[in-house]
Amino acid sequence: MEHFLQRLDPFLSLLARILMATLFVMAGMDVAMDFAKFSARLEADGLSGYLTGPVFWFLIGTGLLLLVGAWTRLVALAMAGFALASGIIDYGDFAHATDMVMLLKNIALTGGYLYVALHGPGRWSVDALFGRAG
Repeated sequence: MEHFLQRLDPFLSLLARILMATLFVMAGMDVAMDFAKFSARLEADGLSGYLTGPVFWFLIGTGLLLLVGAWTRLVALAMAGFALASGIIDYGDFAHATDMVMLLKNIALTGGYLYVALHGPGRWSVDALFGRAG
């Protein structure tokens, strides 16, 4: 089994990066569709609406960098921090069962991004191309 999984490592690492990056890219696209709505949501969470632009660029930028596997370890650490912080901010009302499930989803995502930060991008990545994958 170990040998089989080692042979699949490049493909599975790429697939994992694609799946994890999709969340951030799609969330960024959602922000782009209605900046005012997202800004209002930030303000409802007690944050400044001025964070809308930086959050948009963070979501799109980190998503695309993870997708291609560039600066993967640093990007994955940043995404882990964002996933955890946004989960706590957005889903801190434990009286609602949905909030608890969504917070647990963000905690699980945090674990996935931390794993990527530890494991690296895999062989099929920009980092590997430039010798930064190790």
